[in-house]
Amino acid sequence: FLQPQLQTPLRKGTTLSAVDSLVVEPIAKVGGVVRLPGSKSLSNRALLLAALCEGETVVENLLASDDTERMLEALDAMGVKVKDLGDSAVRVTSTGSLKAPGKDLFLGNAGTAMRPLAAVVAAVAAVDGTSFTLDGTPRMRERPISDLIDGLQQLGCNVECTVNGEFGGCPPVKAEPTEKEVDGGICRVSGKTSSQFLSALLLASPLLARTKPLEIQITDELISQPYVQLTIDLMKQFDVNVDIAPGYKKFTIQSGQKYTNTKLPDQTYFVEGDASSASYFLAAAAMTGGDLTVVGCGSSSTQGDVRFAEVLKDMGARIEMNPTNITVVGGPAQLKGVDVDCLDIPDAAMTLASVALVAEGTTTIRNVGSWRVKETERMKAIVAETSKFGADVTEQPTTCIIKPPTEIKPMCEIETYDDHRIAMTFALAACAGVPVKILDPGCTSKTFPTYFKELSRVTLDADG
Repeated sequence: FLQPQLQTPLRKGTTLSAVDSLVVEPIAKVGGVVRLPGSKSLSNRALLLAALCEGETVVENLLASDDTERMLEALDAMGVKVKDLGDSAVRVTSTGSLKAPGKDLFLGNAGTAMRPLAAVVAAVAAVDGTSFTLDGTPRMRERPISDLIDGLQQLGCNVECTVNGEFGGCPPVKAEPTEKEVDGGICRVSGKTSSQFLSALLLASPLLARTKPLEIQITDELISQPYVQLTIDLMKQFDVNVDIAPGYKKFTIQSGQKYTNTKLPDQTYFVEGDASSASYFLAAAAMTGGDLTVVGCGSSSTQGDVRFAEVLKDMGARIEMNPTNITVVGGPAQLKGVDVDCLDIPDAAMTLASVALVAEGTTTIRNVGSWRVKETERMKAIVAETSKFGADVTEQPTTCIIKPPTEIKPMCEIETYDDHRIAMTFALAACAGVPVKILDPGCTSKTFPTYFKELSRVTLDADG
């Protein structure tokens, strides 16, 4: 399954980072059970809210990845104690407030750390009179954050992101004390670039709504709505309520609320499995007619990406949804192309690029304009890499149309652009019966360091 010489890099506790490329041999069938790593979105949000609670909070099934590492480093620099309890659990001990770190906080390319922390440190700077600077990789300095900064400024925060001229409106983010007191208020923000801006404002809102309520109004279309609901559900578990107006157009946070862990059973929060990561294994099973179950997310999940299973069902896969697991039922199935709106599931939607290679007819992936501002320019990346297999791919501003090739080209060399999801998506081309070469396979450490190991583990012989 896996070449080249990987005996060393794939030993327990080591990584793929030392390997330039990895050949995934043709996969005839996958099967078995995959226990999902913790959700990236929930892991970083939960760590931050635990840090804003007074006392000790345990976070279980925490994702071990680059993104969570950056968040943990930042919290440590701001005076929050985090103890590793082993078995993917940590104990967070905090006074409930964040201290000025005395140095720039480096957040790599972790959007799930940069966006919420930018809002929270802007609030802390305004309320406690401290200063913070958040920075990241060159790619992070190209990822827009001005919609969020604008919203924070409307509320009275002294925060800016003007240092990186060429890509104005991107990190670094600088938050300073304010001259006037900040308390409640109204801000109007766009929802069409990234739902993380709204999520970040929501997460920071209790710090700012001290004696007056805070209201956030959406001025246009809100993308990735499930992620906003996920944020609101999480806040509720940490004892802060958000009033939602019909159609997700307005959000109100009443004054005087404070994050606490008192509603958590045993002051412990369990991170559900990552639904975006589930998509790769569900797709592999659907592509090969395998019998496979992912454990850790299902019909009761707060993550929108579980809807990817419904898309596979529409393509002809046999799917069983249970509250905390999803099964692809094995057996021969000719998948057919679909025309699908992926506004709510842009991460899982990428996985469709590989599934489209084996589907009969055209697959149209709509409403994925947000691909353009992610870890890389994902629209261009998906178009370029899918085309290598011989597919006819059409790029539109927010839509990607894929016509499968009559014969899939073997041994395509996949450029991964330091983007974990590009690597994980195109490894699945092996499920179309061809070997595929993945460059820089170690980039999967952003969310799923053991991805290739896990894919190898569920790969079966042709006769299953």
